[in-house]
Amino acid sequence: MTYEREVFAQYDRQCIRVYQAYNEEIAREAVELQTFGEHFNENRMTWIKPSFLWMMYRSNWGTRKNQECILALDIYRSSFEALLEKAVLTSPDARDCTGEEWQKVFGEAEVYCQWDPDRSINGNAINRAAIQIGLKKGALRDFLDTGISRIADLTPLVRKWNAQRKNGILCAKDLPSERMYPIADRAVRNRLDMK
Repeated sequence: MTYEREVFAQYDRQCIRVYQAYNEEIAREAVELQTFGEHFNENRMTWIKPSFLWMMYRSNWGTRKNQECILALDIYRSSFEALLEKAVLTSPDARDCTGEEWQKVFGEAEVYCQWDPDRSINGNAINRAAIQIGLKKGALRDFLDTGISRIADLTPLVRKWNAQRKNGILCAKDLPSERMYPIADRAVRNRLDMK
C-alpha cells in the first residue's frame, strides 16, 4: 500500500521523536540544558522532522556545515498534535484553503507544514512524503518551554551508521523504527492535504 502524505515516526504513548541538526555549540547546550540555550536563535524559524532518513538526507548524515550534530527530541504527543492543529502548508495545496485565503492564513501562521519526498538509506526518494514542521515566534517559544520531554545527541551513532552505509553494511533494521502516526482529525488532514 502506498502512503502519500502520512506522518511516519518513532513514538510511544507519551512522546513522538523528531530530529534536528545543529553545530556543536548549539547541540551541546541543548543536551546539557534539555532545551535550547543562548546560542540558539529564537528569531529564526526552526524545523522539526519526524523522519530519521529524511534528516539524514537533509544533513548528508551530519556532514553539512552547521548540521554536524544530530539531535533526537522526544516531544510530547499533545504538543505535536497541537502544532499540527495550527500548521499551515507552505504552498496552497490544501483542499479547504487556497488562493487569497491561503495567503492570509499563511501570513498569520506561526507553524508551517512542508511535505518532501521521504528517503531511503542511500538518499533515494521513496513513494511516501516526509513531513517537516516549521515553528516561529510564540509557537516556537511554547514548544521550547513545554513541548520537549528529552533531547539526546545521536551524533556518534549517526557517524557509525554513515560509515557502515558507505561500506554497504548498514541494515535498515538497525536504524530508528518508524511507523505511521495516527492523525484522525479530519480538519487537520484536510488542511495539511493528507489523503
